[in-house]
Amino acid sequence: MANKILEVKGLKQYFGTAKQPIKAIDGISFDVYEGETLGLVGESGCGKSTTGRSIIRLYDITEGQITFKGKNISEMKSRKELMQFNREMQMIFQDPYASLNPRMTAGELIAEGFDIHGLYKNKKERQARIGELLEAVGLTREHANRYAHEFSGGQRQRIGIARALSLDPSFIIADEPISALDVSIQAQVVNLLKQLQKERGLTYLFIAHDLSMVKYISDRIAVMYRGKILELGSADEIYNNPIHPYTKSLLSAVPQPDPAYERNRTRIPYKHVEHDPAAKVIEARPGHFVFGTDAQVKDWAK
Repeated sequence: MANKILEVKGLKQYFGTAKQPIKAIDGISFDVYEGETLGLVGESGCGKSTTGRSIIRLYDITEGQITFKGKNISEMKSRKELMQFNREMQMIFQDPYASLNPRMTAGELIAEGFDIHGLYKNKKERQARIGELLEAVGLTREHANRYAHEFSGGQRQRIGIARALSLDPSFIIADEPISALDVSIQAQVVNLLKQLQKERGLTYLFIAHDLSMVKYISDRIAVMYRGKILELGSADEIYNNPIHPYTKSLLSAVPQPDPAYERNRTRIPYKHVEHDPAAKVIEARPGHFVFGTDAQVKDWAK
């Protein structure tokens, strides 16, 4: 078994007032292992992007513990520790239009991290490194002098990926990196991420709502709903043997490229019920975890 690179325990992220908190994340726990891709899926507003942003310290967490490479990230106070953490963990954002400064060239965008961390001060070395990163994501060195508006959506996302790679991180949070792209471009970007993972030994937390794409890229999948992780297991296990009714409902909505199947496909509606106070995380099968009571999980597993 690979080493744990990230451990999340009892993570809570509340917004609003103490009297009326909005529970964006309500006590979730999971691990991510070196070299794997953990897919985090769920509908809009379930808390999956907030989870990613909390892990990378864009938000101060309300409660819980996030341990990265054996260190509690909430206890990192010194500038040196924080700088090292920021080099090790990077994020690819959802919207390639909003996440790139239109006043900066592609080269300047990629080199922002160099300036913050004091790297590649030699102009020649810097240009060579920018060129390498552009080529690594399928662009050319000539693209370094173009501005964001001169690129297509897919190309912009490639610049976002090059920027995330610029500091040689070991862990990347991909926050819905393909949802704003055309379907034909989505597959190219996902294949690029898989290739980069293989070449650079990267670990991904891949956040998305498209289950078919998540199955393609992920080793394991966590299904999130209303701030809770309801089911977690290997990609094949979640896809072929779902247990929680919400996971079954999500899977029933995935379209298939088969007209005969599509004509007969029946959606399984999910009726929201408040979580039972006795609900807990249960290992229903080896490595397959479900959130519910013993009686519920037994009933769902039938």
